[in-house]
Amino acid sequence: MPQISLSRRLRRTPFSEGVEAAGVKGYTVYNRMLLPTVFESVEADYHHLKKNVQVWDVSCERQVELRGPDAARLMQMLTPRDLRGMLPGQCFYVPIVDETGGMLNDPVAVKLSEDRWWISIADSDLLLWVKGLANGYRLDVLVDEPDVSPLGVQGPKADELMARVFGDRVRDIRFFKFDMFEFEGRDLAVARSGYSKQGGFEIYVEGSDIGMHLWNALFSAGEDLDVRAGCPNLIERIEGGLLSYGNDMTDDNTPHECGLGKFCNTHTAIGCVGRDALLRVAKEGPVQQIRPIAIDGDAVPPCVQPWPVFAGGKQVGQVTSAAWSPDFSTNVSIGMVKLSHWDAGTKVEVETPDGMRGATVQGQFWI
Repeated sequence: MPQISLSRRLRRTPFSEGVEAAGVKGYTVYNRMLLPTVFESVEADYHHLKKNVQVWDVSCERQVELRGPDAARLMQMLTPRDLRGMLPGQCFYVPIVDETGGMLNDPVAVKLSEDRWWISIADSDLLLWVKGLANGYRLDVLVDEPDVSPLGVQGPKADELMARVFGDRVRDIRFFKFDMFEFEGRDLAVARSGYSKQGGFEIYVEGSDIGMHLWNALFSAGEDLDVRAGCPNLIERIEGGLLSYGNDMTDDNTPHECGLGKFCNTHTAIGCVGRDALLRVAKEGPVQQIRPIAIDGDAVPPCVQPWPVFAGGKQVGQVTSAAWSPDFSTNVSIGMVKLSHWDAGTKVEVETPDGMRGATVQGQFWI
């Protein structure tokens, strides 16, 4: 089987040593870093995540730091979500759009203070876009990628594991909020967030030198909790409707098409560079939108390229992510479907590599 050739351009992470020792079996490349995709098997990892606790190396969620008097102004230029009421200590899911209203990224914005923000990005060169805006508008702000590597702790036993390492105060963090916690003399931002629906935390590890110290501390504290190394799980994320930038959406899609209209306050988000374009979209409404789709039959193969969705012999959309769900005994998938066929219960057909399959548009995601 062909292998990826490693070089400096494909960066290791502060936790790579631990990931390799845990027996990682597969990677993908994400923001020019290695992101684990499987340890025991996708299905075994899925069952373990839903019952126990896992430690995820998600260092590939690189941070774009905005620091300076114009940091808040620049942050608002990037997104149609109104950030005026956001307080230090909060995390906001923010669609990032270009001047046409197209999605450039769907990160989490972390407000450290009025003049310091981190943007925890999905897989794209967002740093270059942000630098370009800051320079083009001559803003008084420093834009850079800091030495910050997120470490996820996900699963129903995450609270117990985190309390053993950081103290019981960590249990008080509310969803999409963060607080500072000391580890080996260093203050780390710990947020209740993560790329799963099982609950958990993301630790923003500032300083690569303590990466493996924290990794080992979590595993030592969680032996009786059956803690294991894990990673974002394909099955679980589709069940929960967690979108993957570059797979389920690209810059050809607006936030409204991606079902992210609730995160757009276009009328009040003054300064957003894509505001005018999105005002037109909001008025007219999207003609296609993300929908969960249940696909009939046995387990489908991996969805490497979009699968066309048909109705009455005409293409009405495409499936972009799909997997067999053991818990729901069906193939779960995420698709972009035209307005005429996106209602719950609509019967369609999906052209998979194994042939045409019957499918049904769902009213909501599975979890």
